Amino acid sequence: MNRLSPDADDARFIRRILYILVIAAVAAALLRAGDLLILAFGSMLGAIAIHALADVYRDHLRVPEKASLGCGMATAFGVVGFLVWLFGVQFREQVNVLVTQLPTLLDQLAAWASQSPVGAKIVDAVQQAYAGSKVAQDVGGLVTGAGELLLNTLLLLVGAAFFAADPGIYQRGFLFLIPPTKRPAIEDALFDVGSTLRLWLRSSLILMTSMGVLIGIGLWISGVPSAAALGLLAGLSEFIPYIGPTAAMIPALGLAATQGTGPLIGSLVTYAVVRLIQTNFITPYVQARVISIPPAITVFAIIGIGVIFGIFGLFFSAALLVVIFTLVRSLYLREVLGEDIPRSRHQTLLGPDLTPHDPDARFDGTDPPETLD
Repeated sequence: MNRLSPDADDARFIRRILYILVIAAVAAALLRAGDLLILAFGSMLGAIAIHALADVYRDHLRVPEKASLGCGMATAFGVVGFLVWLFGVQFREQVNVLVTQLPTLLDQLAAWASQSPVGAKIVDAVQQAYAGSKVAQDVGGLVTGAGELLLNTLLLLVGAAFFAADPGIYQRGFLFLIPPTKRPAIEDALFDVGSTLRLWLRSSLILMTSMGVLIGIGLWISGVPSAAALGLLAGLSEFIPYIGPTAAMIPALGLAATQGTGPLIGSLVTYAVVRLIQTNFITPYVQARVISIPPAITVFAIIGIGVIFGIFGLFFSAALLVVIFTLVRSLYLREVLGEDIPRSRHQTLLGPDLTPHDPDARFDGTDPPETLD
């Protein structure tokens, strides 16, 4: 006779308390390991880019599937190496000027803006908001710890290569953690995320290229030093919408201020005109097939992700926002509310018994072959 055992209602309440404690502990652990999770997400994003490049080799150049994956990896690593060469060799002197003179340039820009009462208020607010932020601490750490940055970059590249080599094993392993009845919905959501991220990467590449070329030409015409390096920096900054280009504009304005009022005004006009062209003409056309996220949500979400995860989270914040937005559409709007949202076509990883399996494995005749959803 178990006279002290809880009744059914108390047992249910205790289980719920335990669930909440476990969820809180897992959330705290994930937050503590935020940098590692961000690097893992960046590796997954790199794997998606590698497979997108491999598809180009396979579909357009008729390269065999395994060879196309190798070509995709070689191309991705080649692009990274080319960027390192540009910043480390070709634009080395210009980058040194930016790095060594950046504090002075920022002070000069702040002094120029503080000449008006409104500008002084803005400068003071920006300095106070930046001083105690996690992003500021991470930036300071990057300046003094280039080795850590290099190590994280290598870890990201190696992780991307492993994820790209056999993504199915990770997808199937994740689906094994899901209850069988929920696996088809989760599988569809996973492939929706992958398809959307691939389109987003393609559109981001176009936007980054157009931004870098236009800014570089405009700064060169305005007579700003290191126009090529600043254009490349502006193009790469487009990977973080709104926040990145604004941050990349600061060193350009600082360098322009050292050359006089004319180059400074020319730089302001360049960034204003290019932003108008990007926002009203290039971005709507390029992102017509990608998720359209309202600008206000994008800005506040990127800032929030940067506050939580720091500089690395800020770099991948736009991609994280795309993932969150896609999951809301796929799992909540479509699967919970029943909205008519199309699924991405994919080869299912689930067999008739809803058990994850390898769709590329040899068919033995015991189960029906896989179908495209």
